[in-house]
Amino acid sequence: MTSFFMAMIPPTSTKQARGWRQTSSGKVVSYDRANAIAEGKLTAHLAQHVPPAPYTGAIRVVTKWLFPLRGQHRDGEWYTSKPDADNICKALLDIMSRLGYWRDDKQIASLIVEEFWAECPGIFVQIEELT
Repeated sequence: MTSFFMAMIPPTSTKQARGWRQTSSGKVVSYDRANAIAEGKLTAHLAQHVPPAPYTGAIRVVTKWLFPLRGQHRDGEWYTSKPDADNICKALLDIMSRLGYWRDDKQIASLIVEEFWAECPGIFVQIEELT
C-alpha cells in the first residue's frame, strides 16, 4: 500500500476546462494555461512519491481533496463547489500513470473521490492492491 499527503492548494482547473489555440505552424491544439500550470505542480508533487515498482494487479485509489477554508465553511465540511468530483481526478491519474505508479490506468478497479473544506489544504492519496 502507498499513501501520502501533498500539502498544496488543490488545482480547480480540470481537463474539461481546456480551450483551443493555434500554433505557429497553424495547427489547432487544445490548451489551457491554468490547467498546464496545475499539471506541472501536480507532477512535481507526485514525482516525490512514486513507488519503487509499479503496481501490477487490480488497485483501489482513494483521493481526498482538501480545499482551503472560505466564508462560513467549517474544517471537514463536505466541499460541493466546482470542480466536480467526477472531473477532478483525471489529471491526477494521468500524471500518476505517466510517472509509473502502475502499468496501465485500466488497473484501477475502484476509485474513491472525496472533497472537503479544510484548514490544511492538500491532496491525500492512497493506493492499495486488491486481492
